[in-house]
Amino acid sequence: MISQAVTSFIYSNFIHMQIQVAGRLTQTEEYYFSKKLREIAELNKSGDPVINLGIGSPDMPPHPSVIAALSEYAAKPNVHGYQSYQGIPALRQAIAHFYERYYEVALNPDNEVLPLIGSKEGIMHICMTYLQEGDEALIPNPGYPTYASAVHLSGATGVPYTLTAENGWLPDLDALENQDLSKVKLMWVNYPHMPTGASANPDFFERLVAFAKRNGILLCHDNPYSFILNDTPRSLLAVPGAKEVALELNSLSKSGNMAGWRVGMLLGDKDRLSEVIRFKSNMDSGSFLPLQMAAVKALELGPDWYEDLNKVYRKRREKVYELLDLLQCAYDKSQVGLFIWASIPDTFSDGYALSDEVLKARIFITPGGIFGSEGNKYVRVSLCTNEAVLDQAITRISHAK
Repeated sequence: MISQAVTSFIYSNFIHMQIQVAGRLTQTEEYYFSKKLREIAELNKSGDPVINLGIGSPDMPPHPSVIAALSEYAAKPNVHGYQSYQGIPALRQAIAHFYERYYEVALNPDNEVLPLIGSKEGIMHICMTYLQEGDEALIPNPGYPTYASAVHLSGATGVPYTLTAENGWLPDLDALENQDLSKVKLMWVNYPHMPTGASANPDFFERLVAFAKRNGILLCHDNPYSFILNDTPRSLLAVPGAKEVALELNSLSKSGNMAGWRVGMLLGDKDRLSEVIRFKSNMDSGSFLPLQMAAVKALELGPDWYEDLNKVYRKRREKVYELLDLLQCAYDKSQVGLFIWASIPDTFSDGYALSDEVLKARIFITPGGIFGSEGNKYVRVSLCTNEAVLDQAITRISHAK
């Protein structure tokens, strides 16, 4: 019989046994907002709650018809099993109609449309499908941090390309073409751009497709912001011949107020989507059927839905301008999307310093440096907070000055 002392020794050593994480995680940190939300939760335990103006999670609900569809189908007895890895035909058809109606892009719903459990999932699927050790992928600086993380996790090397205000936050394709692109297999692009809110016109998209064709690069366009405070939604796939070199991701998170529902989509050539399914089918077992039927309703919404949404965001944007004026930040009023990107005053060394200073007034704004070194002198403010809370934030900053 094992003595209690021996049992305690074995248990103690088991508890403290060190298991090393895989090498692919050595340079991949926990997502910034995951850590920041824990910090804010701790601050909320004492004093006034922190007003979070950092994260782009829409605070308004989806359209009532979308919620009704979810409820209606969830009550059915035969909808709770595994679903197809390619999504139900009704959802693929709705996505194809949506693209034709709003982007003037023709897609075959049978094989050029792939529903996803959120477009963030799709970023990883694409990287794991096409990238491996020895490959390189172009990633925007500043840009969505998940691009760099997914590239790294695939084993490939991320090669940042610089975006600047002087160039309208568009890549300098001539400068890129003068680099060694022999190992570059894939390029991440995102317009309307997050975090800067910059737009891309059809001429740039045409030049981008031509660049990709000349250099044998797969373009991956992430397009979730095209309906937010933007009068001209555009798809990279509208460029003639784009399907030969491009995939596009889209999402209902922002345009449908469905961030937590995790509904995304991948669009492109049938052979490309078939390749991605080889990876995706090993990662999930399809999406809940009632959720897919609700997504169909969301995709059928007319222009009035987006106009009503943007009326709210326009009013909030004016409040955010007022807040940024108090902080002596500068911003471009032509930017679109769910955030306001603003340069910081010279009195602060970087966006982190300004963010830390504002946090003293129990307000969180995002330091631009989390999006890459080119964002160090910027901050980003979300529009996902109602006007009353934005007024509170303005008051707090006014009193702190």
